[in-house]
Amino acid sequence: MAENAPYEELMRQLSAVGSVRRQLDRALPNGSSSGSAMVLALLARDGDMRIGRLAELLAVDMSVTSRHVAHLAAQGWIDRSPDPADRRSRILRLTPEGRTQLAELSDRAAQLLARRLSDWSEADVRRLAWLLSRLRASFDDPWTAPDAYAEPPEDADAHPCRTPAVTT
Repeated sequence: MAENAPYEELMRQLSAVGSVRRQLDRALPNGSSSGSAMVLALLARDGDMRIGRLAELLAVDMSVTSRHVAHLAAQGWIDRSPDPADRRSRILRLTPEGRTQLAELSDRAAQLLARRLSDWSEADVRRLAWLLSRLRASFDDPWTAPDAYAEPPEDADAHPCRTPAVTT
């Protein structure tokens, strides 16, 4: 059973990450949610797409995706235009206002992380990002960039993660 101990600790740590995510969500401006931010980020990263593809990338039900899309379209952050190949379908496209909103959301999240991790070294932050990318890739996460986890940061071994773990 001792061989499971590191995985049990990892499960506890991953559960605790939810509180970090909730704090990041609370920092979003009114009218935004983490789901909306993910839709904007996917459209910025992957370009125009049908709603079915978006639901697939989000790994959520089509009804959830439709609610996000309706909200973002009402805000003017995405455009839904007829698909020339199939007029019954819609192509989702990020608007200039959506790009501005995504930049603001990203900036707010980065500022909050910078404040909360101000006592971390840059090497620790890079190592955590690398490890999380590698973890996501192990679960075939579509958000993981190809080969993002292939090599650890240059200074990963020179500065092992010194931040103490927090368990709940």
